[in-house]
Amino acid sequence: NVAAAYAGDMMRKSIVFNKKTPDVFYCPQRKPTGFDKMIVQARPLSKLCEHGGSALPPDYKSDCYNDVDESEYACKEKYRIMMRLHPPGSEDAEKFQFLDLDTLMK
Repeated sequence: NVAAAYAGDMMRKSIVFNKKTPDVFYCPQRKPTGFDKMIVQARPLSKLCEHGGSALPPDYKSDCYNDVDESEYACKEKYRIMMRLHPPGSEDAEKFQFLDLDTLMK
């Protein structure tokens, strides 16, 4: 079903990062009906993939619609963002143990 594939792709791509605001990411607060109609809210970058792609605690209050910020895609996106902000060899790269994607995605 093309509509279902489009909706899934839209949700997957609904994590937005803007290099002008490096401390936050943006994610939908309600079910999006289209990319041009998506209502997003800024959330601290530390909240993106906060649980490393693992099962969420029962009392977890989601930061984004449909827990899109805790998906496998969100974890890969955080890795990409962190690599951009703190490339290997940069003086603060060692601070970010998060950059081990293999461990993160287990």
